[in-house]
Amino acid sequence: MSLIRYDISDKVAVITIDNPPVNALSPAVWEGIEEAVARANADASAEAIVLIGAGSTFIAGADIKVFDILKTREDSLSRSARTHALLKRVEDSHKPLVAAIHGNALGGGL
Repeated sequence: MSLIRYDISDKVAVITIDNPPVNALSPAVWEGIEEAVARANADASAEAIVLIGAGSTFIAGADIKVFDILKTREDSLSRSARTHALLKRVEDSHKPLVAAIHGNALGGGL
């Protein structure tokens, strides 16, 4: 099952995060969002982008399993730098991008 779905509806690229049960932001979800935004920016049939969570939760924060791999301060700082760079690339989308926040939007999901 893909964690990110990409659909076009009325000239809008709809990027749906589908990582049950709470759409936690795992590394794969982060990567999938970035890839889907890049796809939408390259898609001539999309004039805008909407990011939404599947089910009743937008994003209930980070996937805490990532803490199992962050063993040192340097690991944490490196991950943070990569995440901020990814967010900057998403924010720099040349097409309008909105988040359709619904249900829980906690921590990194907010």
